[in-house]
Amino acid sequence: MQAVILVGGEGTRLRPLTVNTPKSMVPILNQPYLEHNLDYLKKHGIKDVILALGYLPHRIKTYFDSVGEQDSHLTYVVESTPLGTAGAVKNVEPHLHGEAFYVFNGDIVTDIDLRDMYTFHKREKASVTIALTAVENPTAFGVVETDNNGRVRRFVEKPGWDEVTTNMINAGVYIVEPEVLKLIPSQTFYMFEQGLFPLLLKQGEKVCGYPSTGYWIDMGTPEKYLKLHHDLLHKMARDGRDGGVVGGIGEGCSIHPSVQITGPVLIGKNCKIGPRVRIIGPVVLGDGCQVDEGSVIEGAVLWEGVHVGAEVNLKDSILAANCRVAGHCWIVGGCVLGDGVEIGEGNRLGQAIRVWQGKKLEPGTLSF
Repeated sequence: MQAVILVGGEGTRLRPLTVNTPKSMVPILNQPYLEHNLDYLKKHGIKDVILALGYLPHRIKTYFDSVGEQDSHLTYVVESTPLGTAGAVKNVEPHLHGEAFYVFNGDIVTDIDLRDMYTFHKREKASVTIALTAVENPTAFGVVETDNNGRVRRFVEKPGWDEVTTNMINAGVYIVEPEVLKLIPSQTFYMFEQGLFPLLLKQGEKVCGYPSTGYWIDMGTPEKYLKLHHDLLHKMARDGRDGGVVGGIGEGCSIHPSVQITGPVLIGKNCKIGPRVRIIGPVVLGDGCQVDEGSVIEGAVLWEGVHVGAEVNLKDSILAANCRVAGHCWIVGGCVLGDGVEIGEGNRLGQAIRVWQGKKLEPGTLSF
C-alpha cells in the first residue's frame, strides 16, 4: 500500500522552533520527526510514501537525499499555494496507484495498528476510515460520533460540554478509497474535516471510525513536543533499557566523572559535560552540546550545538540549535528559544517565554 504524509504546513503553533526548520524535520530524540514516521510505516509494511510538501520543501528533500531513503521509496510533490488537507491529497493523485491508501497528518505520533485498521476498513467496505482516539477534553477538538457498528453519524467541531456525546476524536490517520478523490476540487484549498467528510455523509457514502487505544499525541505545540519527548524517554526506560542514559552515550563525548545523571536521558554525539553538572531526566542533549560546570538540566530538550554556561538552571524548556546561555541563568517553566538565541549572564526566564531565532538578551535583562 501507499501512504501520503501531509507535511506542507508552516508549523505556526511550534514557532519559533519552525522558523528555519519545517515541522516534519524538528528533532524527536535527535532524529527528524519524519524519519520516525517513516520507520513506523515500514514496521507495517508501507514503504511507498508520497510527501505532500509546501513549507521549506528543500530542507526535507536535501536531508533524505543525503541519508538515503532507508528502504522507503519517497515521492516529493510540492504545492505552490496552500491546498488544505484534502486539496494536498488531490494534488498527489497522479502518483497514486488506484488502490486504497493511507493519509497521515504531519504532526501526530502514534502506534495505531495500521494492519488491523486496514482489515477493519475492508471488512466494512468503507469509502473512508478515520482512526479515532479518546481524549480527556473533547471540547478542544472535533469529535466523531459513530453508531454501534463504527459507521460515522456526524462530526461536531469543538462541542461545548453540554453537547459532548463522545470523547473520540479524529486522530489524523485515514484510509481512503481512490474513487472519493473525484469529489475534491483540483488546485483549491479544501479540507477533509470541513469539506470532504461531511460531503461523503451527505451523499450517503460509508465513512467509518476505527477506535484505537494506542498511543497518540499531536506534537504541534511546544508543550506537546516536550511531553512527547518525556513519554518516549520513559517508554524506552520501561522497555528494559538502562534507566540512566537510554540508548547509550553518543560517540566522541567527554563527560566529567563528577557528573550526576538521573535517567531517562539521551545524549548525542560529541557532547562535553563539565564538573558537577546534574542532568535529571527526562532530558535530551543533541549532538555537539556543551554544559559547563555546576549547571542543572532537568526535563529539557536541547537541539544540536547548544552551549549552556556555568551554574545555569534549565528546566522543562526547549532550546533550538546553536543557542548560547551564559552563566548563572535560569530558564524554566516551558520556555522556548529559537535557533541561535543568545542569553546573557544572569537572566531569568520563565512563564513559557518564547524567544525568536537569533535574538540576544543582554546580561540581566529579564527576571521573573
